[in-house]
Amino acid sequence: MVDVSRHDVVIVGGGGAGLRAAIAASELNPEISIALVSKVYPMRSHTVSAEGGAAAIARDDDSLEMHGYDTVKGSDFLGDQDVIQYFVEQAPKELTRLEHWGCPWSRNEDGSVATRAFGGMSTKRTWYATDKVGFHMLHTLFQTSMKFGNVDRYDEHFVTKLLVDGGVCRGVAALDIRTGEMKAILGKAVILTTGGGGKVWPFTTNGNIKTGDGMSLAYREGVPLKDMEFVQYHPTGLPGTGILITEATRGEGGYLLNNEGERFLVTRDYGVGNKAELGPRDMISRAITQEIAAGRGVEIPGKPGRYAHLDLRHIGEEKIMARLPFVRELSKAYANVDPVHEPIPIRPVLHYMMGGVDTDIEARTSLDGLYAAGEVACVSLNGANRLGSNSLTECLVFGARAGEHATEYIKGASVGEEGPFVQQAEAEAARIDAFRGRQRGGEKIAKVREDMNTAMEDGTGVYREQASMAKAVKDIAELRQRFEQVSLDDSSKIFNTELIAGLELGNMLDVAEAVTWAAVQRKESRGAHACSDYPTRNDTEYLHHSLVYHSPEGPRFDKKEVTLGVWEPEERKY
Repeated sequence: MVDVSRHDVVIVGGGGAGLRAAIAASELNPEISIALVSKVYPMRSHTVSAEGGAAAIARDDDSLEMHGYDTVKGSDFLGDQDVIQYFVEQAPKELTRLEHWGCPWSRNEDGSVATRAFGGMSTKRTWYATDKVGFHMLHTLFQTSMKFGNVDRYDEHFVTKLLVDGGVCRGVAALDIRTGEMKAILGKAVILTTGGGGKVWPFTTNGNIKTGDGMSLAYREGVPLKDMEFVQYHPTGLPGTGILITEATRGEGGYLLNNEGERFLVTRDYGVGNKAELGPRDMISRAITQEIAAGRGVEIPGKPGRYAHLDLRHIGEEKIMARLPFVRELSKAYANVDPVHEPIPIRPVLHYMMGGVDTDIEARTSLDGLYAAGEVACVSLNGANRLGSNSLTECLVFGARAGEHATEYIKGASVGEEGPFVQQAEAEAARIDAFRGRQRGGEKIAKVREDMNTAMEDGTGVYREQASMAKAVKDIAELRQRFEQVSLDDSSKIFNTELIAGLELGNMLDVAEAVTWAAVQRKESRGAHACSDYPTRNDTEYLHHSLVYHSPEGPRFDKKEVTLGVWEPEERKY
């Protein structure tokens, strides 16, 4: 028998979007019971690692129209314009609300909110808290959530299955990592806020918990994953570790240099025009990759490969310590350079997934009772390329939207007969028990994961081509077969980290399958999908969203229209 708990709304994921959803639901109806289920303690959620800032208009030289157009253009016209207009309207309200809850935004001398420039934006629109904005945002949301006595936290509980019967989602099966026991956490609505899946790739800014869990949960229940081919490489990651050096460094005036000391974004034509270092992330990442390929990369003793330099020396120690203290700390600790005196070696690094669980503007999925928000979801705000600092605000705007709409939804919903859902949780407990300590074959988690990382790097890197993407499809299919032969050495129940790693690997393979399938179908270049053998954008054939469905016979591909509006597709140049 599994332990059964009952709530009205079940939120899976304890980061920015999940906490914002919990607060929104509680404010709308303080009487409902909310479960917040997270595989880590909420303050260890990946939101805490965000450095640069959150986007919303705050200046007299900015407007909702400018923010909307910048986002549409940044998306390479694949973002849904109704979603984008709603987002830019809500963004300043959400960041102001966060300030009222205690988020310590940096200030100008006159007391107004300080903003900095970010790539692809027409003016300074990124609110910041030095370079630790995620840390302060997550603290603020977590502490605010603790005011509500109707939020029950299930920390260190790993959700392994959505409980679905008759086309309705009414809870989750969750493994208590501390005890190894399975629980059925029932509710009238479920909200996925589990973040992205950057660990599918080998070199990423993402922490180890970013394994695509929520995407996999929805995918296995027949919900399509949308626009999965679009994965963002951040231009500035540290060698070896992939640790993020925030875009705020360039917003504060940092330069990118090649091995000749040349500001190549100024002296060469990479499509960013006078934006230079403040071009959008996809274009800057491609420019760095081309510089390295042309032999102008920087060599570092003891580090394989080549890099570019990020130069902050001209900014000066006073400004670096006032606005970028964490960057200096990271650079000294992990690259052995002091950016006050030396340039920082960097290269493009997997950072963010534009794709995710297909949702509408109200955060609803195609599965009755299931919602999603944040990076796990694809509400189609970001299209083919996300502008920096829109993502943190997205967690707030659509986390709130999901919480509110789920609360409205449950007014006419009930769990109904619990038997089928409890039985599913019991079957899931049996599956996990069978997997724990499984001695099926000679495959090991680490090797399958390493080969998956290699396949994804080779097939879905900064630049792709049809042959490499097709090979990645084949490689991932073979790895899914190899995964069935994985054996585990640890059969214990309490904090069995090998078991968790095995379950996460299964989730990552689901995500990898969807990414490669979607990528090979798109024979054009758009945003972050830069296809060498189809170098131009093709609006005639490919101005559509991609949908990948799971099925026992293998993935099924479909399309979905892009919602256009006042901004017609045009050539994307800066």
